[in-house]
Amino acid sequence: MNAENSNRKEKVKYRGRIGQTGIYLGKLIRMFRYQNDWKVIPMAALIAGLVTFAVGANLFKTQEGTFQGCFALVCACVWNGFFNSIQVVCRERPIIKREHRAGMHISSYIAAHLIYQMFLCAAQTVIILLVCRLMRIEMPSEGLITSSFLLDLSLTLFLITYAADVFSLAISSLVKNTTTAMTVMPFLLIFQLLFSGGLVQLQGLAVKITDITIAKWGLKGLCTLGNYNSRPMVGLWNMIYKFRDMEVYDTKPIGEVLDWIQRENRLDEVLRAAGENNQSPEYLFTAGNLMNCWVHMIIITLICAVISVILLEFIDRDKR
Repeated sequence: MNAENSNRKEKVKYRGRIGQTGIYLGKLIRMFRYQNDWKVIPMAALIAGLVTFAVGANLFKTQEGTFQGCFALVCACVWNGFFNSIQVVCRERPIIKREHRAGMHISSYIAAHLIYQMFLCAAQTVIILLVCRLMRIEMPSEGLITSSFLLDLSLTLFLITYAADVFSLAISSLVKNTTTAMTVMPFLLIFQLLFSGGLVQLQGLAVKITDITIAKWGLKGLCTLGNYNSRPMVGLWNMIYKFRDMEVYDTKPIGEVLDWIQRENRLDEVLRAAGENNQSPEYLFTAGNLMNCWVHMIIITLICAVISVILLEFIDRDKR
């Protein structure tokens, strides 16, 4: 019996990297089924439903609606990605340390997580798109990289979610327990959104920091794909409309002009002109612009994956 156990240990210890990847991938699938890891799927549907209900009415219709809707979608994707993996490594740190000493390859362990999380993020992307369809959000038809807007949108949402997921995986590889991970996660989320370049107007060094955030490239990619610059702007009209009753020498000149615009059916022309004067060079509707966003998110994903491996390679020295 002892000899049999010894042979079994030797087989596990010296199994190749690909074989170990398959073993840990199977373990993750079982955890998805039996340890409630599947809860991230309905949570993604709930978040997508809230986002589309709140900002979906004007998405891809006006500049303000497109920007707000794209920003909300980025928030949903980043949240999904963070929540997917923020605890997956740190919750089994003692097990990783023990199995690494027994011959586990850290690269195989991380590769299994990357494959598993890839399918998880793809499922969440499909759910977001299905919710958008159920909420009857009107989608443009023209794509940039592919011939389909829906396919380009799917790839963009997936890359945002997956980049956030792998970034969170690196954080999970760094922290020592789930309590620390869940404490750090809100700060990371705020950092991503604050330095996305869309929430607040940034200047100086803060602008350069946006280049390392997933949210910046996700927001830029979605606004580019949504053809932000071609949409009419309604904010200026709404602001001026508030002053329509302002009197100047017993007259209401602003109200008279606004009434004339509406009476002559020139409102759409005014809104388009307002949009033309509010265009952003960052959101140019070009394939190169969207591809640049994809490449940056892929690079961030690869860097975070390598960092995860490096951090866990030194787990034997961890005295925590």
